[in-house]
Amino acid sequence: MPIILPANQPRARFYRGGPQIDRFRGTEGHKPTALERPPAYEPEDWVASTTPCHGCRPLGLTTLPDGRLLSDAVAADPDHWLGPAHVAAFGADTKVLVKLLDAGQRLPVHAHPDGQWARTHVPHATHGKAEAWYMLTEGEVWLGLQEDVSLKELGNEVHAQDVDRLLGRLHCFTVQPHDTVYVPPGFLHAIGEGVLVVEVQEPSDLSVLLEWKGFAIDGANQGHLGVGWDTALTAVDRTGRSRQEIKKLLVSPSGTAGEASTKSVLASSSRSFFRLEHVIVVNGEAHTLEEQGFAVVIVLEGNVVLSSAGADPGMRVEKGNTILVSHADGYVVLTGAGKLLVARPPLP
Repeated sequence: MPIILPANQPRARFYRGGPQIDRFRGTEGHKPTALERPPAYEPEDWVASTTPCHGCRPLGLTTLPDGRLLSDAVAADPDHWLGPAHVAAFGADTKVLVKLLDAGQRLPVHAHPDGQWARTHVPHATHGKAEAWYMLTEGEVWLGLQEDVSLKELGNEVHAQDVDRLLGRLHCFTVQPHDTVYVPPGFLHAIGEGVLVVEVQEPSDLSVLLEWKGFAIDGANQGHLGVGWDTALTAVDRTGRSRQEIKKLLVSPSGTAGEASTKSVLASSSRSFFRLEHVIVVNGEAHTLEEQGFAVVIVLEGNVVLSSAGADPGMRVEKGNTILVSHADGYVVLTGAGKLLVARPPLP
């Protein structure tokens, strides 16, 4: 059977957040009160993670109910978890990481490298970090440069921590629940305070942090991935783009409410890195997920019974549940009524 995963929130991150994840999962009453623990710096829930926090292994890795790390289980039996076609194309690599992210404060201006840059400059790196956000709340996001910027200009603003100038260089958008935003590698970006997202990304934890003033991190020494600022800033895409070009990376929901469906919700340019589908299940109809294979399912609303080949009577899941599906679980059938997200690796 697929596995319902508990929260996996690395502690003591450098920005605030976490309470909205508790509310989404319905776990507010099961954690210590604010008086019993420090202010919330647990803004990310790493779901079905085979990726450790950068430089902090095993922090971030998912532990299965039997006590094994998911990364060890996948390495031991990749065909079971990922399927023969995936393994033939990608090896024992899930190719995807899913997070719940609660921006308790505006995130700093930053960028993630592409795979070639990461493999060239960061020891043991195998992936860059393309990412995409499925918005669970309304808010502001910043994405992409409005105008070209030279390496020297950018470096001067980073060293001076000229936050107004850095943020002002970016396009700002107000996004609504169920919108999606694709962030290609190298693009400067930030998420506004109060925003809750489901993030799907390449499985890495590499960030070039251009802004750190007001955050719980020594960004001058830790923001450049250990390669020095002259090299780190070469990971940033410094090309300016029009607002219309950037808007092609944002997708708003479409379709008829109340009809059973499975729809891709990300800009098509993201699909070589990962996939994300929005699934609607309606009462009285069994809905079969369209593909067998490794997936992370997040229940957005409703109550749904999830069953797989040979499993009877199935498992009941509800809003806030995160479910790990392996290739060996076969085709998953959903009944009941609800809305879900299904995150998958790229097609082989």
